[in-house]
Amino acid sequence: MITEYTKKDLLHILNVINDAALKYKGVIPDSCWKEPYMPEQELISEFDNGVRIFGYKKNNILVGVMGIQEVEDITLIRHAYILSGYQGIGIGKSLLQYLFKINRSSSMLVGTWQDATWAIRFYIKNNFVLHTRKQTNLLLQRYWQVPIKQMINSVVLEKLS
Repeated sequence: MITEYTKKDLLHILNVINDAALKYKGVIPDSCWKEPYMPEQELISEFDNGVRIFGYKKNNILVGVMGIQEVEDITLIRHAYILSGYQGIGIGKSLLQYLFKINRSSSMLVGTWQDATWAIRFYIKNNFVLHTRKQTNLLLQRYWQVPIKQMINSVVLEKLS
């Protein structure tokens, strides 16, 4: 079951994000890794900046989250994470399809680490197109506020409706 989550669900959301993000450790540059991967204040700031988080519950446990943020004329997919023990069974696809249904813009963008090949494959399999390095840099500068070291190590994919 997919429902929208709020600040009152911070600890459950952070549990999913920080568990799933462990997959990045040793894959993304060490200078980009931190523990916890997402601290509580960072998630609060994301909510304050208009990020909406949707969660997938299985057996009454929050096992996956995926957010959206409307910025200018597009929708960003933000914070897509599935608990490590629940990955690869369709939860991410269910969340993504739900976001497709509620999306109001003509284009959706998602940014991820360039070395997170599993994430890139997931989005391509779900009809996203990988942007070039030049396009990625332009899109990251326009729609995200990320540090330069993250920008250098990220890619952007797009789904047109």
